Amino acid sequence: MTARLTSELLPAWVTWLRAPNPGPMTLDGTNTWLLDDGTVIDPGPDDRAHLDAIVAAGPVRRILVTHGHHDHVEGVATLAAMTGASVGEAPDWLTVLDTPGHTADSVCFLAERDGTRVVFTGDTVLGRGSSVVAWPDGDVGAYLASLDTLTGYPVPGLPGHGPVLPNCAVAAAWLRAHRLERLDQVRAALKQGARTPEDVVNIVYADVEPGIRFAAEWTVRAQLAYLATLSEL
Repeated sequence: MTARLTSELLPAWVTWLRAPNPGPMTLDGTNTWLLDDGTVIDPGPDDRAHLDAIVAAGPVRRILVTHGHHDHVEGVATLAAMTGASVGEAPDWLTVLDTPGHTADSVCFLAERDGTRVVFTGDTVLGRGSSVVAWPDGDVGAYLASLDTLTGYPVPGLPGHGPVLPNCAVAAAWLRAHRLERLDQVRAALKQGARTPEDVVNIVYADVEPGIRFAAEWTVRAQLAYLATLSEL
């Protein structure tokens, strides 16, 4: 069942709905954000009850997405058909920030209204934990650069999954440091004799849950590709 959530960090012009698709990769479910001008960010899954909840919280005039993963975009076509909303046309008061890395098409949206600013971060910065760099589409170098960009926005972060972040800049800085630490761990694993992505996962991500081991392997492959660009492999 779709949940309508609240946070003291949310401006009055933002409504927060959470889709009923919890899981290891989606945390509590996909966050759908509704702005009072009729903009919907990340409609989420093609779940009729969830899409009905979006329409009920409307109006719905335009649909935007932070990236193309199915848990964010699966419901776009159905919601557009239900409402006649346009797709992909951001209003003037939303600034699109190119933030590739999690995926090549990842973007964030900086919104400013009534003296209040927030950043819709998609999966570039999650409400908790770290994002997957989804090889082969994802890119570690691009992700580090995107996190650098987001450290310039010390405002609430409204993520694709998980709770609202009090400070997007702080969260991005933490993630960047975490990624650099992981790269050091990958380097150490290679020095220990790891030869394949699976070997690296066994050493660096030994405690990862079996259900998301594939995601750890995606990230390791992206890490190895990044190290190769540095002539470290």
